[in-house]
Amino acid sequence: MSRRVTQRDIARMTGVSQATVSLVLNNRTGDDVRIAPETRQRVLDAIRATGYVADPVARRLVSGRNRILGVFTYEPVFPATAADFYHPFLVGIEQRAEQLGCDLLLFTSHAESRRIFHADSRIGIADGTILLGRRVDRDDLGRLVGEGHAFVSVGRRDDAGGPVPCVGADYPAAVAALLERAAALGHTRIGYLGTGGPAESHADRLRGFLAGGGAHLVHLPQPSRQWPAAIGRERLTAVFLEEHADAVDLVAALRADGREVPGDVSVVALGEPSGAGPVDETITRLRIPRREMGWQAVDQLTEAIEGGGVVQRLLPCTVHEGATLGAI
Repeated sequence: MSRRVTQRDIARMTGVSQATVSLVLNNRTGDDVRIAPETRQRVLDAIRATGYVADPVARRLVSGRNRILGVFTYEPVFPATAADFYHPFLVGIEQRAEQLGCDLLLFTSHAESRRIFHADSRIGIADGTILLGRRVDRDDLGRLVGEGHAFVSVGRRDDAGGPVPCVGADYPAAVAALLERAAALGHTRIGYLGTGGPAESHADRLRGFLAGGGAHLVHLPQPSRQWPAAIGRERLTAVFLEEHADAVDLVAALRADGREVPGDVSVVALGEPSGAGPVDETITRLRIPRREMGWQAVDQLTEAIEGGGVVQRLLPCTVHEGATLGAI
């Protein structure tokens, strides 16, 4: 097997110093860098002819950057099929990282407790880290914020000793818009079925629901098996559910009970199918901009690596129309 070509080899081949090769490789220009155009071209020709690839460790010593972005998950999300909830996030992350010429490093060690900081933590290998998953450890967040690490959470997070940089979905605005749509269809008694927390994404959905006005709004957090009876007791004509799988189950239960959907009760899911349960494309639901969130998380992380401030972006959701939201 042939020896790996080095900068010293390129310098010897072209009759220049190794420092000159480094300046050409890093595209250094300016008044303090005097390299004749023909010399620069000779070095570039040698690089192409030999297939030289810069040593990432050496480049890091010079620039302080690996061009490696870490992805840390608190739950197993790899491998992910196209039907999996996390797949669009990962596609967005991968596509944008590739465009920017960055590699991705998936942190999977110490899986039994899924913590960023542990005795063998390798978080320092990457220039910065994207956090992906529904649950994020609060102690880890606090340390990331307190120690000034470059990181971005996919999904809004509550403060952890300071604001947490994130790219999330604007659930409050999306839920409020769906409430307005339901009200325009004649619904005045609308229920919210779900926990409303502690996950920030659930809390944001409930916050958007409770901020709605002009309708009789009911939050029913009890076990899902009690929801059909509660809907009748509260005389609800429309219900919003946090999870798509719960909406699928509720539609089946209501129809088994002789009630029409959406004729008697309209059903709206405030999330995407997770891949863990059945998918029913007839259910009206929110579309979360998952690919765009992954894409923008990479952009935001690269800005943070270069010293940018804390940014919290919330992207608008759209609606998968389905057929379960109708006029009363």
